Amino acid sequence: MKEYVKVKDHLSLVRDPRTNAILNTSKSEYDEYMKARKKNASKAERVEQLETDVNDIKNDLNEIKSLLLDLARKQD
Repeated sequence: MKEYVKVKDHLSLVRDPRTNAILNTSKSEYDEYMKARKKNASKAERVEQLETDVNDIKNDLNEIKSLLLDLARKQD
């Protein structure tokens, strides 16, 4: 097992002396992090879907506008 050095004033943080990396050893903090990350990913997906929907609506409105202009021209 690796020997880690405790980080001063942090109960769940340790340092790997070989890589100098700081590691969090708290399972509950990890679970909270993963839950928040999943939630943020879901938000990003929803935002992306909303952007796609807005662009589709813009394209539809432009098509409707074009058809209305053609119709108006034909009636003149």
